[in-house]
Amino acid sequence: MKNTVDIYQFRNEFQSIRPNNFTYEGLSVLFDYLEELEQSCGDEIELDVIALCCDFSEDHYEDIASNYDIDLSECEDDDEKLEAVKDYLLDHGHGYCGVTEENNIIYQVF
Repeated sequence: MKNTVDIYQFRNEFQSIRPNNFTYEGLSVLFDYLEELEQSCGDEIELDVIALCCDFSEDHYEDIASNYDIDLSECEDDDEKLEAVKDYLLDHGHGYCGVTEENNIIYQVF
């Protein structure tokens, strides 16, 4: 037996178990990504907050660039830097979920 979870229940579960893992907007990006993933593969995803916190992360693009030694020196503006970090994540096997208005990227970590 499974329950359908809406965005409000999704956020509430994270806030009650792991309140500091994702921003409010980051949870929206992750929720949308997981819904699209369910639709594309045809399988339901069980809401396991701890597992999702282990599998996904939210970091500012500059922090990701620093952590993964991504060279952004040739990028002229934030849009190019975001795109360079996104491309790096996708090229190196990380799942890219999306970006928040604060330039935080939600991505899958391995």
